[in-house]
Amino acid sequence: MISNVKEVIKLVKQRVLVVDDDREIVKAIAINLQNEGYEVVTAYDGLQALDIVCTQKVHLIILDVMMPKLDGLSTTMKIRAERNIPIIILSAKSEDTDKVLGLSMGADDYVTKPFNTMELMARVKSQLRRYLTLGDINGQNSTNVLRSGGLCFDLDSHVLTVDGEPVRLTATEMRIMELLMRTPGRIYPAEEIYELVWKEPAFGAENTVMVHIRRIREKIEINPREPKYLKVVWGIGYKIERI
Repeated sequence: MISNVKEVIKLVKQRVLVVDDDREIVKAIAINLQNEGYEVVTAYDGLQALDIVCTQKVHLIILDVMMPKLDGLSTTMKIRAERNIPIIILSAKSEDTDKVLGLSMGADDYVTKPFNTMELMARVKSQLRRYLTLGDINGQNSTNVLRSGGLCFDLDSHVLTVDGEPVRLTATEMRIMELLMRTPGRIYPAEEIYELVWKEPAFGAENTVMVHIRRIREKIEINPREPKYLKVVWGIGYKIERI
């Protein structure tokens, strides 16, 4: 199964949208992406980016925060309202609060300027790999539908419904929900969630996971402050309630 998925990915011409008002940065990133075999489209403000997303097939977006006409965070929110495309935010701000804000707006990853080109390319590959193999977190698809009470996750269509109503999740949020719903009742520490979903060592990952959990709760719970499904076990981690 996994090998078949990898073969499909090789046949997909992956297109990356690079958005930054600094044309030299766009050019440099584009060259590196093209050297890695990606097709690249470019934009220099948020409005141009939205137009491209609406008219072209894009598999991943690298998006600067500070831009004219429409900033990166506002652009991210508008894209998230319609698409689950992975978004990597670029920013000169390195404070944790800025990173949390970017993730809370719907970004899947956050890279601080000046960035290491090799690291950025690695993050692009990681996000694309997860996006194109969504639904195969652990390489186990023993069933096509995961259920817990009114929650239903269809592994074939990658659609989560609550009481029959579809819920719009980002790619990262979907991976978290699939992980938790595969073993309802099991408590996953934040570090384990990060390593299984992001496929990276969990250094200071608690805030990142917390932000994504909060966003999921806002989408699936009637009252996020008193969740029915996605529970926190204080001091230990998170779980999907077995219902």
